[in-house]
Amino acid sequence: MDNLILADANARKGKHKQYGVIKHDMRKDENLIALQRLLIDRSFRTSEYHVFKINHNGKEREIYRLPYFPDRIVHHAVMNVVKQIWVSAFTSDTFSCIEGRGIHQAVKEVKAALVNEPETRYCLKLDIRKYYPSIDHGILKSLIRRKIKDAGVLWLLDEIIDSAPGLPIGNYLSQYLANLYLAYFDHYVKEVLKVKYYFRYADDMVILASNKAELHSLFTQINLYLTQNLNLAIKSNYQVFPVSSRGIDFLGYVFYHTHTLLRKSIKQRFARSIARKGIAGNLSIAAYNGWAMHCNSKNLLKKILNENKREISAAEAS
Repeated sequence: MDNLILADANARKGKHKQYGVIKHDMRKDENLIALQRLLIDRSFRTSEYHVFKINHNGKEREIYRLPYFPDRIVHHAVMNVVKQIWVSAFTSDTFSCIEGRGIHQAVKEVKAALVNEPETRYCLKLDIRKYYPSIDHGILKSLIRRKIKDAGVLWLLDEIIDSAPGLPIGNYLSQYLANLYLAYFDHYVKEVLKVKYYFRYADDMVILASNKAELHSLFTQINLYLTQNLNLAIKSNYQVFPVSSRGIDFLGYVFYHTHTLLRKSIKQRFARSIARKGIAGNLSIAAYNGWAMHCNSKNLLKKILNENKREISAAEAS
């Protein structure tokens, strides 16, 4: 029961006013006791998904949403048990869904690698075609069983995995399972292919080397591994290119050997937000500052704010 109480506390963070949380709280103790019984006798079943579509950065995505009770609580309860076990499966080169890493840690490590210009002159950049929908349940379950041996935990994970095709975007567990799916691929890249400069965030990957030929050879071997072992396909728009001429567009930044810039779309989004909300948009400014502190785009904030002030002054004077 302690794990369910903790899972309930974690699942509700930032969601106290949501209908599902309020409804659950009307019978919280009874709900958790009933849920504990379902889990003990293995009669828990995933609820029906609410499926809807959103447009994200110009791409249409299908989102799967489950009720707060019992599903979101169950997902957090599972992660309370397996998170630290799974962390041991990851190399130090992946940064998604791992405490103490994240985007900004990845940014620091890419910048540190680029200091060695002779060995990082060229970049291989790739990602997986329709990654979440393409994840094979049988393969995922076999990967999980490398670290997890408890029959009850495996039953529950299998039940959740089989509740939707691939991995449903929107499920709390999906991001962790998606990261685990590539964990042993990371080991292959680092320990078999002996790649020195490799960075992965979710299914976005960057590899750096001194020459194009090495990267094209690595791509062939990586493509074969992903196809044969994980039933995945690399997007056809993968690229091998010189870092000096175009930079590495990765994690919202564009990296060069001498400097790092914010991706143009992020700067444009910030400018639109300030134009819409005015200088009072403190959250937008704070968020932008969080991004800008890791690159050479800090002066853009001052420029946009000054332009905004001039526009307000002109409007007041007219």
